[in-house]
Amino acid sequence: MSGSIQVLGVSELNLAIERIAVQLNYATRTATARASHLLEREIKQQLSTSSHAKGTPTPSSPGEPPSLITGTLRRSITVKGPVPLGLGRWEAQIGPTAVYGRIQELGGVTGRGGAAELPARPYVRPAYEKLAATGALTTLYHSAWRAALAHH
Repeated sequence: MSGSIQVLGVSELNLAIERIAVQLNYATRTATARASHLLEREIKQQLSTSSHAKGTPTPSSPGEPPSLITGTLRRSITVKGPVPLGLGRWEAQIGPTAVYGRIQELGGVTGRGGAAELPARPYVRPAYEKLAATGALTTLYHSAWRAALAHH
Protein backbone atom coordinates (compact mmCIF):
# COMPACT_ATOMS: atom_id res chain seq x y z
CA MET A 1 0.00 0.00 0.00
CA SER A 2 1.36 3.42 -0.87
CA GLY A 3 0.70 6.70 0.86
CA SER A 4 1.81 8.28 4.07
CA ILE A 5 0.55 10.39 6.91
CA GLN A 6 2.66 13.08 8.45
CA VAL A 7 1.57 13.77 12.04
CA LEU A 8 2.71 16.87 13.89
CA GLY A 9 0.57 16.42 17.01
CA VAL A 10 -2.39 14.67 18.58
CA SER A 11 -5.00 16.95 17.01
CA GLU A 12 -3.48 16.38 13.57
CA LEU A 13 -3.50 12.63 14.21
CA ASN A 14 -7.17 12.76 15.14
CA LEU A 15 -8.00 14.71 11.98
CA ALA A 16 -6.02 12.27 9.84
CA ILE A 17 -7.84 9.30 11.41
CA GLU A 18 -11.20 11.04 10.87
CA ARG A 19 -10.40 11.61 7.19
CA ILE A 20 -9.45 7.94 6.79
CA ALA A 21 -12.67 6.87 8.55
CA VAL A 22 -14.75 9.04 6.21
CA GLN A 23 -12.98 7.58 3.15
CA LEU A 24 -13.44 4.01 4.42
CA ASN A 25 -17.12 4.63 5.14
CA TYR A 26 -17.64 5.95 1.62
CA ALA A 27 -15.70 3.00 0.19
CA THR A 28 -17.85 0.56 2.16
CA ARG A 29 -21.03 2.20 0.88
CA THR A 30 -19.74 2.05 -2.70
CA ALA A 31 -18.69 -1.60 -2.34
CA THR A 32 -22.08 -2.49 -0.85
CA ALA A 33 -23.86 -0.87 -3.80
CA ARG A 34 -21.63 -2.68 -6.29
CA ALA A 35 -22.01 -6.01 -4.48
CA SER A 36 -25.79 -5.57 -4.44
CA HIS A 37 -25.98 -5.06 -8.17
CA LEU A 38 -23.58 -7.93 -8.80
CA LEU A 39 -25.85 -10.17 -6.74
CA GLU A 40 -28.92 -8.83 -8.58
CA ARG A 41 -27.34 -9.82 -11.91
CA GLU A 42 -26.40 -13.28 -10.61
CA ILE A 43 -29.92 -13.91 -9.27
CA LYS A 44 -31.35 -12.95 -12.66
CA GLN A 45 -28.85 -15.33 -14.27
CA GLN A 46 -30.06 -18.12 -11.97
CA LEU A 47 -33.62 -17.38 -13.14
CA SER A 48 -32.51 -17.72 -16.77
CA THR A 49 -31.12 -21.26 -16.61
CA SER A 50 -34.25 -22.98 -17.95
CA SER A 51 -37.55 -21.99 -19.53
CA HIS A 52 -40.79 -23.44 -20.81
CA ALA A 53 -43.97 -22.28 -22.49
CA LYS A 54 -46.79 -20.84 -20.40
CA GLY A 55 -49.33 -23.49 -19.42
CA THR A 56 -46.91 -26.42 -19.58
CA PRO A 57 -45.55 -28.16 -16.47
CA THR A 58 -42.34 -26.77 -15.03
CA PRO A 59 -39.29 -28.70 -16.18
CA SER A 60 -37.09 -27.54 -13.30
CA SER A 61 -36.43 -30.10 -10.61
CA PRO A 62 -36.98 -29.36 -6.93
CA GLY A 63 -33.82 -27.71 -5.64
CA GLU A 64 -33.16 -26.07 -9.01
CA PRO A 65 -34.16 -22.45 -9.83
CA PRO A 66 -37.69 -22.05 -11.19
CA SER A 67 -37.97 -22.09 -14.96
CA LEU A 68 -38.52 -18.87 -16.84
CA ILE A 69 -42.06 -18.57 -18.19
CA THR A 70 -43.07 -14.89 -18.53
CA GLY A 71 -40.02 -13.29 -16.91
CA THR A 72 -42.07 -11.59 -14.18
CA LEU A 73 -40.07 -13.12 -11.33
CA ARG A 74 -36.75 -12.24 -12.97
CA ARG A 75 -37.88 -8.66 -13.68
CA SER A 76 -39.05 -8.30 -10.08
CA ILE A 77 -35.52 -8.74 -8.67
CA THR A 78 -34.59 -5.33 -7.28
CA VAL A 79 -32.03 -3.67 -5.06
CA LYS A 80 -32.99 -1.43 -2.13
CA GLY A 81 -30.18 0.57 -0.61
CA PRO A 82 -27.54 0.72 0.53
CA VAL A 83 -28.73 2.39 3.71
CA PRO A 84 -26.51 3.25 6.68
CA LEU A 85 -26.73 1.12 9.81
CA GLY A 86 -24.33 3.32 11.72
CA LEU A 87 -20.57 3.55 12.20
CA GLY A 88 -19.38 2.35 8.81
CA ARG A 89 -22.02 -0.33 8.38
CA TRP A 90 -24.27 -0.46 5.31
CA GLU A 91 -27.12 -2.72 4.29
CA ALA A 92 -28.82 -3.44 0.99
CA GLN A 93 -31.72 -5.73 0.24
CA ILE A 94 -31.79 -7.71 -2.98
CA GLY A 95 -34.69 -9.91 -3.94
CA PRO A 96 -38.03 -10.35 -5.67
CA THR A 97 -41.08 -8.14 -5.42
CA ALA A 98 -43.27 -10.73 -7.17
CA VAL A 99 -45.72 -12.13 -4.64
CA TYR A 100 -44.71 -15.74 -5.37
CA GLY A 101 -40.95 -15.11 -5.15
CA ARG A 102 -40.61 -16.28 -1.55
CA ILE A 103 -42.47 -19.58 -1.98
CA GLN A 104 -40.41 -20.36 -5.07
CA GLU A 105 -37.19 -19.81 -3.08
CA LEU A 106 -38.21 -21.60 0.12
CA GLY A 107 -41.07 -23.90 -0.91
CA GLY A 108 -44.23 -24.34 1.14
CA VAL A 109 -47.96 -24.84 1.04
CA THR A 110 -49.76 -23.09 -1.81
CA GLY A 111 -53.38 -22.09 -2.26
CA ARG A 112 -56.11 -21.61 0.25
CA GLY A 113 -56.57 -24.40 2.71
CA GLY A 114 -53.19 -25.96 1.89
CA ALA A 115 -54.06 -27.08 -1.63
CA ALA A 116 -50.57 -28.24 -2.59
CA GLU A 117 -46.99 -28.44 -1.38
CA LEU A 118 -44.51 -26.61 -3.61
CA PRO A 119 -40.91 -27.81 -3.28
CA ALA A 120 -38.18 -25.21 -2.83
CA ARG A 121 -36.64 -23.95 -6.05
CA PRO A 122 -33.94 -21.65 -4.67
CA TYR A 123 -32.42 -18.94 -6.82
CA VAL A 124 -31.32 -16.23 -4.34
CA ARG A 125 -29.20 -18.40 -2.03
CA PRO A 126 -27.37 -20.18 -4.89
CA ALA A 127 -26.55 -16.82 -6.46
CA TYR A 128 -25.11 -15.53 -3.18
CA GLU A 129 -23.24 -18.76 -2.51
CA LYS A 130 -21.69 -18.69 -5.99
CA LEU A 131 -20.42 -15.13 -5.56
CA ALA A 132 -19.18 -15.84 -2.03
CA ALA A 133 -17.38 -19.02 -3.14
CA THR A 134 -15.62 -17.28 -6.02
CA GLY A 135 -14.49 -14.45 -3.74
CA ALA A 136 -16.18 -11.86 -5.94
CA LEU A 137 -17.89 -10.13 -3.02
CA THR A 138 -14.79 -10.09 -0.83
CA THR A 139 -12.72 -8.74 -3.71
CA LEU A 140 -15.15 -5.83 -4.20
CA TYR A 141 -14.76 -4.74 -0.59
CA HIS A 142 -11.00 -5.29 -0.41
CA SER A 143 -10.46 -3.29 -3.60
CA ALA A 144 -12.62 -0.41 -2.37
CA TRP A 145 -10.84 -0.27 0.99
CA ARG A 146 -7.41 -0.56 -0.57
CA ALA A 147 -8.21 2.37 -2.91
CA ALA A 148 -9.52 4.46 -0.01
CA LEU A 149 -6.39 3.84 2.04
CA ALA A 150 -4.08 4.51 -0.90
CA HIS A 151 -5.26 8.14 -0.97
CA HIS A 152 -3.65 8.76 2.41
